[in-house]
Amino acid sequence: MKEYKQTIANQTTYTGVGLHTGEITTIVFKPAEKNQGIIFIRTDLENCPKIPATIDYVIDISRGTTIGIKGIGSISTVEHVLAAIKALNIDNITVEVNGPEVPVADGSANPFFKLLKEAEIVEQDEIREYFIFDEPISFSAPEDNVDVVIVPSNELKITFMIEFQHKHLGTQYTWLPSLDYFEKEFSYARTFCFLHEILALREAGLIKGGSLNNALVLADPIKDKDEIKKLRTLFNYQEEIQVNEKGLLNTTDVRYYNEFVRHKVVDLLGDIALLGMPIKGHILAARSGHKTNVELVKKLKQIQKKQELQKIYQNKKLNDVVFDINAIQKILPHRYPFLLVDKIIEFKPGESIIGIKNVTINEPFFQGHFPNHPVMPGVLIVEAMAQTGGIMLLNTMENPEDYVAYFASIDNVKFRKPVLPGDTLRFELKCTSMKTFLTKMHGEAYVGNDKVCEGDFMAKVMKK
Repeated sequence: MKEYKQTIANQTTYTGVGLHTGEITTIVFKPAEKNQGIIFIRTDLENCPKIPATIDYVIDISRGTTIGIKGIGSISTVEHVLAAIKALNIDNITVEVNGPEVPVADGSANPFFKLLKEAEIVEQDEIREYFIFDEPISFSAPEDNVDVVIVPSNELKITFMIEFQHKHLGTQYTWLPSLDYFEKEFSYARTFCFLHEILALREAGLIKGGSLNNALVLADPIKDKDEIKKLRTLFNYQEEIQVNEKGLLNTTDVRYYNEFVRHKVVDLLGDIALLGMPIKGHILAARSGHKTNVELVKKLKQIQKKQELQKIYQNKKLNDVVFDINAIQKILPHRYPFLLVDKIIEFKPGESIIGIKNVTINEPFFQGHFPNHPVMPGVLIVEAMAQTGGIMLLNTMENPEDYVAYFASIDNVKFRKPVLPGDTLRFELKCTSMKTFLTKMHGEAYVGNDKVCEGDFMAKVMKK
C-alpha cells in the first residue's frame, strides 16, 4: 500500500521562553511544498536564512540539539519540535523562529504536537519513501556506555533503557510500539536533569529560561540541602523549595511512572528526524543521549547514501559488491584500456572506499612492459587508486555523471612489492580533508595482506 507525504493545512503559532537564552520567541508552523522537507527559518536575521533540519546542519549537541549555518545563524533545542513533527508523520513543513532558540514550553513535546494536530495534517501528491533495514545494524560508544541496535521492522518502534546512579532514578525501561502511541504515552514526558547540573548551567550563564515548571529536577533532600538554598538564590525564588518523596523539586508528581525514560524516547525521535526520511526499523537503545543519537544518525546517513547510489547505478545487488563494472562505467568517464577498477566492495560516502582490480596476463600493458617478466607498472597502480578515490569524490555530487575528478597532486608515493599477473589488487582510500570541490585522501594498495603501494592524493571535482 502506497503512503503519501504530508504537511499541515493551516498556519499555527506558539510563543514562549527559550530554555537557555531566556528570550521570548515565537515559532510559526507553515505548510510546505511536497519535496521541501523540514526547514527552519530565522526571521529575525538579515535575509531570513533557511536551515534544513538535517544531520549536515547539526552544529552543537552539548545542551540539546542545535542546527545552523556557520557564520550565518543557528536555532537551538529543536528536538521537541522535531519529535512532534516526526510523531505526526509530517514530511514537509516550514518552521519560522524569530530568535536563536525555540520555546521550551513545559519541557515536553505535547504543546507542539497539539498545535500541529489542530493545524490539520494533509496528504500531498508525492509517495513517501522509507529507510528500510535489510539486516540489523549496531552502534556503540564505549566512552559514553551507550549501545544501540536497529533491527528490521514493518514500522518505527523504539525500546529504550536508562541507567543512573541515583536513588530516585536508577534504571528505567520503556518501549514505543508505534507512533500511534506517542501522543498519549510519550508526548507529555518532560525534560529532566539533576540539581548539580542546573547550578552549573546557571552559573555558566545558561538556562536563563529554565524553571521548575518546565523541567523535572532531581535532588536528595538531605545530601543537597545547601545546593537547594543556592538554587533559590540563583533563580530568585521567593517561596521554599520542597523535595517530594520521589526526589523531585516543587512538582506535584510525574506524568508517567517512568517519565524520565519516556522523555529520552522523545529526544531520540526528534534527533532521528534529522535523517531526512522516515525509518522502518526497531531501535533498541541503552543510555543514549543527544551526542550518541546524532552519531547514530550520521551512520544511518552513510548507509542511506550508499543505498541511494546503488539504486541509481545498479539494477540489482550482487553479493557484497557495492558497485559492479556497469555501475562504475556510469560514474567514471574512463574506458578500456584505462578503466582500472573492476568493482567497489565497500563505500562510506565522504569517508572511505575500497575497490578491487583483478590483474590478468591479458592486460594490454603486459605486451610492452617487461613482456618476459610481467610486472604491473607502478604508475598504473597509482592511477587505479586515483580512479577508486574518484568514484568516492564524484558521489558527493548530486549528479556524479556531470562531473569529473582532476588530481592536483600525488605525493609520498611508495612502492613496496611488485604486482604480478594473477594478483588481486585491493585499493583502500580514506578522506583526510574534504572541502567544497577539493579533497585530500590517503590511499593504500594491497595484494592479500601485503601492502604494495601507498600515496597521498589531492583532487578537485569540476563540472565536465
